[in-house]
Amino acid sequence: MTRPLRLALAQINTVVGDIKNNTSLIRGQLARAITAHADVVALPELSISGYPAEDLLNRAPFIKKCGEAIDKIAEDTKDITAIVGSPAKINGVSNAAIIMEGGKVSGSVLKTELPNYGVFDERRYFTPGTNGPLLKVGDCTIGISICEDIWVENSILASQADEGANLFINIAASPYREDGLNIRHKIASAIVARFKIPFAYVNLVGGQDELVFDGRSFVMGTNGKIIAEATAFTDDLLIVDIPVSKSEGIAKREVIEVKPPLKKKPPIPVTERRKIEDQDEEIYEAITLALSDYVGKNGFGDVVIASSGGIDSALTCAIAVDALGACRVHTVSLPSPYSSEGSITDAKKLAENLGVEMISLPIGRLMKEYGTTLAQAFAGREPGVAEENIQARIRGALVMALSNKFNWLVLTTGNKSETAVGYCTLYGDMAGGFAIIKDLLKTKVYDLCRWRNKKAGYDIIPLHIIDKPPSAELKPDQKDIDTLPPYDVLDPILKEYIENEKSVDEIEKLGYSRELILRIVHMLDASEYKRRQGPIGVKITQKSFGRDRRHPITTRYIEE
Repeated sequence: MTRPLRLALAQINTVVGDIKNNTSLIRGQLARAITAHADVVALPELSISGYPAEDLLNRAPFIKKCGEAIDKIAEDTKDITAIVGSPAKINGVSNAAIIMEGGKVSGSVLKTELPNYGVFDERRYFTPGTNGPLLKVGDCTIGISICEDIWVENSILASQADEGANLFINIAASPYREDGLNIRHKIASAIVARFKIPFAYVNLVGGQDELVFDGRSFVMGTNGKIIAEATAFTDDLLIVDIPVSKSEGIAKREVIEVKPPLKKKPPIPVTERRKIEDQDEEIYEAITLALSDYVGKNGFGDVVIASSGGIDSALTCAIAVDALGACRVHTVSLPSPYSSEGSITDAKKLAENLGVEMISLPIGRLMKEYGTTLAQAFAGREPGVAEENIQARIRGALVMALSNKFNWLVLTTGNKSETAVGYCTLYGDMAGGFAIIKDLLKTKVYDLCRWRNKKAGYDIIPLHIIDKPPSAELKPDQKDIDTLPPYDVLDPILKEYIENEKSVDEIEKLGYSRELILRIVHMLDASEYKRRQGPIGVKITQKSFGRDRRHPITTRYIEE
């Protein structure tokens, strides 16, 4: 009869480059795991450096400091075996799972599959590894892998299983995206179905620039069922007793063997963990954490949002309050002569409901000054987009003035639909430091507003904001549909073309007009130069603008 392994999965919220703090977090989790009588504790990929560390990984002093942290953490492993992710100076620089036990470093497993797509650039920094050692703790022989190693069919797990592994542990830094958890579960399910070996997965948590990591570490049994799962979007220590079958197979590689004491362990305390069932709630929490961490980790104090009385700024305000608290959120109303009374009233009502400050800075006089200054240069030409955009740029300048004066971070309010087709103004509504709804299509913005009201139990976002036709209000009686297709038509086409990478022919077969598809695609491609100059924002979908979708600005390719 084999003895179960008590495993601790420690998902932590690291800061890239803050090796001292990351080391402290890791040592704290080791202490908690020891108190819980765990045999093994596993921490996420690149826990010591933070992920992604990007070009810091090219700096020798940075790698040296990571190595010093490894030695310091190892001192705490006299009573536990630890698997800790870190960059390591092995064959150049490698992405490593460092094995520590008995107060020392005993070995390392190097990541073999280096992702080089989407937001990942690991081949730029790391040397791929080959099959590393197995870790034998009591009756359990552990095959260790790192994130992408399980996302390829012919992975190192097959050889680990052949050589006697009876538990797989994968340490990961897998960013959040819609439906990402289901994909991870499917991969794990395929692994346990193939090898009949339990699978444990520990993931990073927290925001890092455009990325947000959702945690949700889990253990899956050989029946394909989840034995235990950590909380989403927060630090957590998941303790699980894992029954393992007798180890079979003969190892052809190094085996690091640890003999833990055979003392009887107390039961694991039952911990209630909140589950997220609704995708809208999941997305909302992802953005909230991303904003909270971006502000906190970069040393910003408060935030400021241009509140137009529209749906995008309303959602941005609500998320900011949930992330930071109402006292740290400031809104500014910037009405022009074209702003409807309803929009001004809606912005005030939203501020009241959320309990945030609202500053009013009417821009009518400034518009006249611009008109006077430009009168000679514009003589003989009808008013048009240039005059409309001046309004947006006045607003952008005023919001940035507040930012400079009070050290408030400007949150821009553009959504993915508008930025996709260029329905936004450079140095106007695109001005700012962080774009939290940048990767949300307009229809999803509406969904999240309705979800937030449902959660509140009343219309914390005024119903009139949700129900009224969207408008930039840059000229009399303007509506978005004067320039764009309705969002319930535009968004599915954008999703198919951008995120699913379908061709015009394939989208046409879904029932959309070819003329409309081509119009949208041409608007999308022509607006790349704008997007490159906009602020970074939170990645939510499979393919966000920026690090995910890298389209040339200068190109003569046009899909016909």
